[in-house]
Amino acid sequence: MKKTALYDKHLALGAKMVPFAGYEMPVSYKGILEEHHAVRNQMGIFDVSHMGEFIVRGKEAEALLQWLTTNDVSKLNIGDVQYSCFPNGKGGIVDDLLVYRLPEDQCNEGEKAYMLVVNASNIEKDWNWIQSQNCYDVRLIDISEQTSLMAVQGPKTVEALQSLTDIDLSSMKYYSFQKGTFAGVANVIVSATGYTGAGGFEIYVENKDASLVWDAIMSVAENHGIQAAGLGCRDTLRLEMGYCLYGNDIDDSTSPIEAGLGWITKFKKGDFVDKAYLENQKNNGTEKKLVGFIVDDKRPARHGYSIVDENGLTIGTVSSGSSSPSLGYPVGMGYVQMSHAAVGTKIWIDIRGKQVEASVCTLPFLKK
Repeated sequence: MKKTALYDKHLALGAKMVPFAGYEMPVSYKGILEEHHAVRNQMGIFDVSHMGEFIVRGKEAEALLQWLTTNDVSKLNIGDVQYSCFPNGKGGIVDDLLVYRLPEDQCNEGEKAYMLVVNASNIEKDWNWIQSQNCYDVRLIDISEQTSLMAVQGPKTVEALQSLTDIDLSSMKYYSFQKGTFAGVANVIVSATGYTGAGGFEIYVENKDASLVWDAIMSVAENHGIQAAGLGCRDTLRLEMGYCLYGNDIDDSTSPIEAGLGWITKFKKGDFVDKAYLENQKNNGTEKKLVGFIVDDKRPARHGYSIVDENGLTIGTVSSGSSSPSLGYPVGMGYVQMSHAAVGTKIWIDIRGKQVEASVCTLPFLKK
């Protein structure tokens, strides 16, 4: 198993470590509930250095990404970040990702540069997919192994972190980033992004600087209720916001249209992988759809549980489910037949042989 540059920090904090995407990662420190509420109400820090980062640079970098991804890369200015996905050429999704439009200080004349941030479990798969599609004047660089990533999330993040950086954090727009000095380290990328819906930043540094930056954040944030947070609460936080998790809610067999990701699928931008197939789904509908639901029981639905109708006939499958710490009741997402996808529709979850009533609802579960 691989270890991130912050592995010893996790052990020192008493983290419960688990294997995840080839890495030993902290699932929790003081408990998932405590960490969840810390992020929602104050601040939490996650080590997400297992994520993958690719640099895409060249005269045709934009053209390659326009072909590979569903969103419109041409809309990005330097300093912008975009959520997108890779269609797989068969109607499914290779991965979902973030696209960063980088400064051009390391580019030759006429070149553009981007950073792609991909899921840890898909690094090799994504790299091979991009390489297989690269018939453009583009250089690809995998910087995953030398890059550490910390996500500092929560409503007190700006106040707590401002003393560490020359970047004006309060003025940063959502889904933008800046390069600057952070905790005395130069050329750090600070990005106003995250996977919790609680606000905050993601901080990219070289592995050699990761421990220094982690310690600086923990030090200045002590008075703001910071909590080291693990993968356990990361999952409950993202589920409350209805954010898709690759491998659960989206995968190689689900399309972005079925998954409710039509908003990142831009048909007017020109040709891209699976454009005709996805446009047909948009215009003519799909057989299944990802929906959110609230369970009328104390027991949560779990990934893989069957969803049935009033007659006990299977109409879908749960993709994600958990008790919501913020709301106090179980919520979930799953794919159901279109006939049962309307908000308010009653469905039933087969929880260990007992059919428990649930109702389809709008996303996110936690309203801002």
